[in-house]
Amino acid sequence: MPVLKAGSRPPWVGLGAAVWVQIAAGNAYTFPLYSPSLKSVLGFNQQQLTILGVANDIGENVGILPGIACNKFPPWAVLLVGVCLSFLGYGVLWLAVSQTVQSLPYWVLWFALCIATNSNAWLGTAVLVTNMRNFPLSRGTVAGILKGYVGLSAAVFTEVYTMVLNGSPSNLLLFLALGIPTIGLLMMYFVRPCTPASGEEDSSEHGHFLFTQSASLTLAIYLLTTTILKDLLSLGNTVSYILIAIMVILLMAPLAIPVKMTFFRKNREDSNQRDSLLTPSSSATNLGSFYESEDISEVDLLLAVGEGAVKKKRKPRRGEDFTFREAVVKADFWLLWIVYFLGVGSGITVLNNLAQVGVSFGASNTTILLSLFSFCNFLGRLGAGAVSEHFVRSRTIPRTFWMAVTQAIMILTFLLFASSITGTIYAAIALLGICFGFQFGIMIPTASEVFGLKHFGIIFNFMQLGNPAGALLFSGWLAGQVYDSEAAKQMGSSCMGPNCFRLTFLVLAGVCGLGTFLSIVLTVRIRPVYQMLYAGGSFRIPQSSDH
Repeated sequence: MPVLKAGSRPPWVGLGAAVWVQIAAGNAYTFPLYSPSLKSVLGFNQQQLTILGVANDIGENVGILPGIACNKFPPWAVLLVGVCLSFLGYGVLWLAVSQTVQSLPYWVLWFALCIATNSNAWLGTAVLVTNMRNFPLSRGTVAGILKGYVGLSAAVFTEVYTMVLNGSPSNLLLFLALGIPTIGLLMMYFVRPCTPASGEEDSSEHGHFLFTQSASLTLAIYLLTTTILKDLLSLGNTVSYILIAIMVILLMAPLAIPVKMTFFRKNREDSNQRDSLLTPSSSATNLGSFYESEDISEVDLLLAVGEGAVKKKRKPRRGEDFTFREAVVKADFWLLWIVYFLGVGSGITVLNNLAQVGVSFGASNTTILLSLFSFCNFLGRLGAGAVSEHFVRSRTIPRTFWMAVTQAIMILTFLLFASSITGTIYAAIALLGICFGFQFGIMIPTASEVFGLKHFGIIFNFMQLGNPAGALLFSGWLAGQVYDSEAAKQMGSSCMGPNCFRLTFLVLAGVCGLGTFLSIVLTVRIRPVYQMLYAGGSFRIPQSSDH
């Protein structure tokens, strides 16, 4: 029988703690809040600022090292690295923006921003890999929830920025330098491998996921509403602090599940005992391959040899556990990478230039745009998990089908941006946020289903390199140059009007057209994998051989 190297407690405590870590791991989305201050205080032009935006994205998404580390070290060690990086990186940025230290070289700030946001890769990888392994039968749902909270982090930080920090960029950077490490240190103990959850063992698991999704949706609506109220009304400090306290309570909602399970443990144990009398074995015993080793007796080995089960090493089939070297030579691997690169690369271009896009469209308050994008990004990530999970189980439709659908919508969205029709910026930002979020919520479970969970950390982190690659090409090179060129025509450092980004938006529409086509190709290629994995409407763990 396999021996799981994990704790015996249920995994819901770790999921509740992961929510807080994921909020902290979304700190890269705060770049639009302090980027105008970097530009004004330090005297940068738009292209210099967009190159800093590229550093922001590189740091956030270069997660090869944490991907390797999560297979060699416990989650708390991976989290500790993220804690140290956030303190160091944001500390240097605070010194520059607050002018505590003056005349820091541009390259120092660039690397500081890389280091600061690289904390996201370490924090996010630790909790995502751990929880995907703790809930192996609900990968899409778990990925949607956790990545959904990352999407909400921009709205959470915006709320703190406007209501507690008085809209001060230097105070925000100090808050990031101290607050993120505090959250990481507090949650280290709770994020760890547990006995994998099984829907067959816990009939209330679906209800628990539904509660968590509902709690996150409630938080998202609350954040968007209070941000708008703060913009429309003059709220005093007392009211602002009360609103922040309510936000904290909503963030704690997922912890209600392990609290409930603790107080009603006796009833649950009695139910499990009755179930064990009716079923010959627990499905959780089939999950040992998600951890590092199995104990095989000599008798079992001899029987296996006698039956011809021990054979020469063979390459894994899609759906089984791939090593990174085995995965990287597959066409499906690169198709998924390119589709993700085109989808998130085009979306991150707007996010990195959100303040300037808003100003060029005449929007008076870009914090509203960031909150709207954050809310819709959250909806996309959460919806990607829920929608793809439903259709993959009911009709075995590959998750990448939804990447094709959303990138097709992004074509229309970028054309709407380019048209510059008065009053459409909010609708365009909302649509883009949803479609952008879908790319994250689909890529993660797809990578785990096609290439397995054993080396999932490094595989999915390599996929995420599509984000900074897209930011470098579409934001740093294309958008930055187009903006500065138009600003020069207007004889100023800032650009106003639709021409500031029109060419950029038209190119991005074409990029998403290519992404839509490749998504369809990938969907057709991997359809047999999903028919194998989800035949009968429930996930089946492939019986992969050692390789």
